[in-house]
Amino acid sequence: MNNLAELILERADRRASARFGNVDHTMSLGEAVALARRATGQLQSAGIGVGHCAALIGETSTSYLLAWMTLQLAGVEAALINPSLPDELLASMVADLNVDAVIWCERPPSKQLAPTSVHLDASKLSRGFFCIDDKPLPLEDESLAGTSRGSEDVSGYMHTSGTTGKPKFCTQSHRYFLELGRFIADSMALSCADTVFAPLPMFHINPMGYGVVGGLTGGADVLATRRFSASGFWKTVKDNGVTVAFLHSPPVAVLNRATDANDAAGHRLRAVFLADEEFLNKFAVPMGFSGYGSTEAAGLCHIWPWRLGDRCKHPEGMSRFGGAPRRDVEWDLTEDGEILVRAQRPHILSSGYRTASGTADLTDENGWFHTGDLGRRDEHGHLVFIERKADSIRVKGEYVPIAFVEEAFAAIAEVEELALWRRDSDLVDQEPILYVVAPNDIPDGKIREVSQSLPRFMRPAAVVRVDALPRNEGVGKINRRLLETLEPLEVVELNRQG
Repeated sequence: MNNLAELILERADRRASARFGNVDHTMSLGEAVALARRATGQLQSAGIGVGHCAALIGETSTSYLLAWMTLQLAGVEAALINPSLPDELLASMVADLNVDAVIWCERPPSKQLAPTSVHLDASKLSRGFFCIDDKPLPLEDESLAGTSRGSEDVSGYMHTSGTTGKPKFCTQSHRYFLELGRFIADSMALSCADTVFAPLPMFHINPMGYGVVGGLTGGADVLATRRFSASGFWKTVKDNGVTVAFLHSPPVAVLNRATDANDAAGHRLRAVFLADEEFLNKFAVPMGFSGYGSTEAAGLCHIWPWRLGDRCKHPEGMSRFGGAPRRDVEWDLTEDGEILVRAQRPHILSSGYRTASGTADLTDENGWFHTGDLGRRDEHGHLVFIERKADSIRVKGEYVPIAFVEEAFAAIAEVEELALWRRDSDLVDQEPILYVVAPNDIPDGKIREVSQSLPRFMRPAAVVRVDALPRNEGVGKINRRLLETLEPLEVVELNRQG
């Protein structure tokens, strides 16, 4: 098997009755593939075919998943992009890809993005058609050119969080996804007896790579949802007979805090990715899996199984235990503890960062990818993840693009200098805090106005006025970790979550 198109078609031939799609609108895998095959003809009528690149921007839905499937069958490179990013940032990101098409799904389109490219609406794809300006595209003969793609050809792109600048697109080959899916399916013993639930946004590697591709590889039912909901999670799991769920640390923490054993009673979950000790015990889940990886680092390059009743003796906790590496990946640590990852074959890791001028290599001269994460070896030689080296702010599982937010507030004339940092929150992991240097009182009216133009997860929860921003000697870079130690001259709470 050389590409995702072959995987999709083979699994549909083998088990056409498997459920596929969003929990609010599922269909059989056979029906999904039939719709996607038909839609490849509509792509052809719009001039989009093998080797082209399309940006897929939208909320997770059955139509969204069908759009991704259609692109794979047609051999079109699919760039999955966060729909909550502002149009200005999206336009800059999409320009780096030089896309031939922008496909919108459950999100209002913006011609500000790629104005010379074809813009398609996939919101009605679950009913059988792409649209342009609310008019269905004409049908042409289906194209399964994706089945001719080689394993080293590009399947698509996913972008980084943009914590230190504009988000970067990671190039992902068909081999990248096929080997990741096989690793997940084998490690978690996925089979036709399983119903996989991937409730996180599909522009992340966890739901798409682990949940969708891993689930298809294992022959399981594959279900998703528009957005994660703690209040609705257990009902969805029980109503749909979910046996395997792919979560991340923040959703696990929210479920631990906001739900109880009575909510979960009667579930059929046998395994949950990134479940911690509290989760397994509280909700009586037989198996949990921890791991380590990133979009660049093979999607997931380490994994470890935990059984109900196991105790993690590492102070970092169960969810930060990377465990053992994949058979096709090796790892090491630098002297200062940075985790390094290297593939034993080409295109197992991301194939590089896609830029406007081409693809930039992400490994050093010896093939090592420097992850920017700190880790250590335990006494058995297994990986334990400690923390990110770089500054980061995470809200409801989303990393805040610090440079972009700072640039938005920099236009306020009454502010001389500013820096974005964080504080812990019981509700949303962390909250962004805007530190400003200003000669007079905080211009909270203008700050609120700019804040309202940003997605909710990027909005500062408070503004703190200080005498000066702490900077490192030499390059003069702001030392964000010292911001919270400063004596505030004034603090304005913005009631961000209100």
